[in-house]
Amino acid sequence: MPKFETANLMIDLNSLRAFEKVAVLQSFTAAARALGLPKSNVSRLIAKLEADLGTRLFQRTTRDVALTLTGEALLERCADIIAKVSDAVDYVGSLGSEPRGLLTISAGIGFGINVLAEQLPDFLLRFPKVVIALDLETRQADLVAEGIDVAVRMGPMPDSSMMSVKLGTLRRYICAAPSYLARRGMPESIGDLAHHDTVEMSLHQGRARPWSFTRDGEIREIKTKPRACVNEALTVHRLVLNGVGIGLLSGYLCAPEIKDGRLVQLFPDWHPSSIDVSIIFPSRRELAPAVRAFADYMKEVSRPGDLWLDDPLFGDRSSEGPSVI
Repeated sequence: MPKFETANLMIDLNSLRAFEKVAVLQSFTAAARALGLPKSNVSRLIAKLEADLGTRLFQRTTRDVALTLTGEALLERCADIIAKVSDAVDYVGSLGSEPRGLLTISAGIGFGINVLAEQLPDFLLRFPKVVIALDLETRQADLVAEGIDVAVRMGPMPDSSMMSVKLGTLRRYICAAPSYLARRGMPESIGDLAHHDTVEMSLHQGRARPWSFTRDGEIREIKTKPRACVNEALTVHRLVLNGVGIGLLSGYLCAPEIKDGRLVQLFPDWHPSSIDVSIIFPSRRELAPAVRAFADYMKEVSRPGDLWLDDPLFGDRSSEGPSVI
């Protein structure tokens, strides 16, 4: 990275980038993850910058990191410079170059384990100069603040400042374990779900979201009675499999277990709302080659009948292909 020289003082831009990340994220650990560096490297860069400037930039305790007044003044003046220089370097380096360097990817835990862990090995073989930092979280990361290049997101894309490419649609199915049905009985109609235990994603504003279903143009909403709420889809799947209650499960997770009898699909003529899967990245004039390569690769491998778009039990509903926004 370039260095700035002023009044016989030379400052490495890497130190400024580390400073800006720690200041914004208020954490050396989060800054190190965003930069793809060991935490010790970030600490050394900050210490060098403070030594070069002859002043403390952060007040540190065992729990918190806070800017000093000098640090606040530096952040106010350097953040825009860092962004512009980084964009310029990335843009010039991308012209005619092959994908290379660090690619930071954010995704949910379930998608990371079940999909990306299966698809990324071939991507890395295809692009040997790319290094991946995969950040799996239940929360949605702030791409700009955390320095993330691309993210996989479920559901609608409300942030218009981001570019979005739709990869496909997750189909969900009403499932229960045989042990649960033996204990509580088989629901006879879709309305009976209101009287059964359910396993759901975390509550919305303290209340469970109604389950919505369609059948031949008819729409039904069911207010459920969650026995367990979880903020991560893989754990919902495991709790349903272990008999805690009825759940809405993605087809690529539940299909094998329905085939071997470990789960029972309920009311196959009623269709829960599906979930769009997209990749997003900050809107810039020119994407880095590694980001473009990843987006193209994910569109290529997100085909109906393969991996997460494979619903082998459910016929024509899985034949809808991915589309591009």
